[in-house]
Amino acid sequence: MSSQDEQFPAAAPEPAAPSTDDGMTWWYRWLCRIAGVLGGLSCAFAGLWNCVTINPLNIAAGVWMMLNAFVLFLCEAPFCCQFIEFANAVSTRADKLRPWQKAAFYCGMAVFPVMLSLTLTTLFG
Repeated sequence: MSSQDEQFPAAAPEPAAPSTDDGMTWWYRWLCRIAGVLGGLSCAFAGLWNCVTINPLNIAAGVWMMLNAFVLFLCEAPFCCQFIEFANAVSTRADKLRPWQKAAFYCGMAVFPVMLSLTLTTLFG
């Protein structure tokens, strides 16, 4: 071994970074993203419609539904929230989640307004 080999040892291969490829094709990924945006739109519209009442539980459920729509837009379509500095950071973090984790998170958010006020509007939203 020469002295040069001792100074610059062979670099060990770095472990591969965890891949975000979860076996989903590009078109299926975009289909899920479009479904999330459409779900956010329907949730925002139903939440706004739910707020047009005098019942405080319906108003609370409607406000919660509009907050859910905002979170959906933040995670699935950060270009809609360009005025928010951390929108891209939230979107990249949400993209690292597995599809079933995102689905559980989105469905879990949607359960609370239905528990507050079980109406047709909250069910569709």
